[in-house]
Amino acid sequence: MIGHRMPECADLFASIQGKIRQVFLTQSRVYVNAASGTGLQEAAVRNCSNQKVLNCVNGAFADRWRQVTEANGKDNEVLSVEWGQPIRPEQVAERLSAGGFDAVTVVHNETSTGVTSPIQEIAQAIRSLPNGEHIMILIDSVSGLSGARLEFDAWDLDVALTSSQKAFALPPGLAFCAVSDRALEKAKTVPHRGYYFDFVELEKYLLRNQTPATPAISLMYALEQQLDDMLAEGMEARFARHLAMRDMTIAWAGQRGFSLFAAAGYESSTVTCINNDRGLDIGALNQYLRSQGMIISNGYGQLKGKNFRIAHMGDLQFSDMEELLAAIDEYLTTA
Repeated sequence: MIGHRMPECADLFASIQGKIRQVFLTQSRVYVNAASGTGLQEAAVRNCSNQKVLNCVNGAFADRWRQVTEANGKDNEVLSVEWGQPIRPEQVAERLSAGGFDAVTVVHNETSTGVTSPIQEIAQAIRSLPNGEHIMILIDSVSGLSGARLEFDAWDLDVALTSSQKAFALPPGLAFCAVSDRALEKAKTVPHRGYYFDFVELEKYLLRNQTPATPAISLMYALEQQLDDMLAEGMEARFARHLAMRDMTIAWAGQRGFSLFAAAGYESSTVTCINNDRGLDIGALNQYLRSQGMIISNGYGQLKGKNFRIAHMGDLQFSDMEELLAAIDEYLTTA
């Protein structure tokens, strides 16, 4: 272990910064925090709105962002769509056209439903509005980024956040967010940004390759190694691998008589949400899988028992998915 104000730690931070920007597909800053993704949801709304936030809700984690917005006393409206459906550009543009908004929250890859919303098209629709250049586009990509394509600069986003334990395939405890120059300037106009997640303060320290508070140094070592591995694979190859594992999982589900929860054309490349059409005891299935050293996820919240979720992200390879799906097949023969 090294001290967080030692030059060795600054060197580590600088090395990470150069690499993680390539993963976010940005030339802008990427803040690294000892936190979960929820912490950066709070950071985004505290720093990027002093008028009204439009919370786009199509699943549990999109709704969490609504809760975070309201818990921080921000004025907000909710654009709510049926779970399993994406947020669509025309829906966002229509709500924003009423005026008064300075920020929008959208979940890129909704972990609870296995739905990916079309962030590029949503951003284009927002920017085309008369006041669109002044609306902060805040994107949660906790279970997407580094597995599902998200191009921060090319799509003209303002905040894109993720955390370490999903597609980054690291232990939990780190969260990352790319922040645009526009968002940083917006933060300077917003009072009561808080202390721990103040973008203006984070920027001051980032320019010195430091963080205001003590970082999770041991996890930063792991992060640097993982970034090296990601870049060695190449981001295009990484996106393609995730899509191929998704397609394998979707094909397996269809062949076994299962349908998908996600709307057609919006299926996540990192997690597939499968309807429990065969009435499986998902708890019993997981008990069996645990005996084989594996586990999947039950439906989230209101979807528990109604569907189940298979992750295909991070360091997983085709052979891992083949092993998992074969194990589920073995269980199905006895269920």
